[in-house]
Amino acid sequence: MPISLSAGSFLVIEGPIGVGKTSLARRLSLRLGLEGLFEEPEENPFLTRFYEDRRAYALATQLFFLFQRRRLLEDLAQGDFLRAGVVADFLWAKDRVFARITLDDDEWRLYEQITSTMPKPVQTPDLVVFLQAPVDVLIDRIRRRGRGYEHVDRDYLAALAEGYTEFFHRYQDSPLLMVNAAEANFVESDEDLASLIESIRSIHSGRHFFNPLASRTGS
Repeated sequence: MPISLSAGSFLVIEGPIGVGKTSLARRLSLRLGLEGLFEEPEENPFLTRFYEDRRAYALATQLFFLFQRRRLLEDLAQGDFLRAGVVADFLWAKDRVFARITLDDDEWRLYEQITSTMPKPVQTPDLVVFLQAPVDVLIDRIRRRGRGYEHVDRDYLAALAEGYTEFFHRYQDSPLLMVNAAEANFVESDEDLASLIESIRSIHSGRHFFNPLASRTGS
């Protein structure tokens, strides 16, 4: 059966910092009439300090987000949220991408001990949409959105982008749509958004690729 974009469906938008996953998730939730489930970085009291000194605040920042994501998914499981259909801007399993890059070896071992005691979420996404873009595009988008605390250097962002690519190269838990988001404007372009929705509706299972630029030119 094709991927459902209606009541009962669970769609996840993922990608590195600055690629536009939250903006796309918000717009899809409005367009499709689904509930939105979004990370709340402004709640993390360590985040500003993390961008000022990643080494000192990596573990505290990572654990706060870990427990926040867990709480959001528990809320999803316990209520009628999922019955209405949900678009989320995070995948539980991707937490390890950030953790492996930001934590030192001792912190990583502690992180592994903590996560090993936490039950895995029972909700498996019906589809994960993985947005990709070159590092220069990510840096430009981060600067343009103007969040004062986001001082992201190029090396860190490049490591994150590579970590995401490696993670989704191995990902098999759900159908996966890999999207070239470098030239796309899913927030302001109705054409780009409609093309993406059409591509999602055509998916049954497995791994797929979508290039908005190609769909515009008909190639």
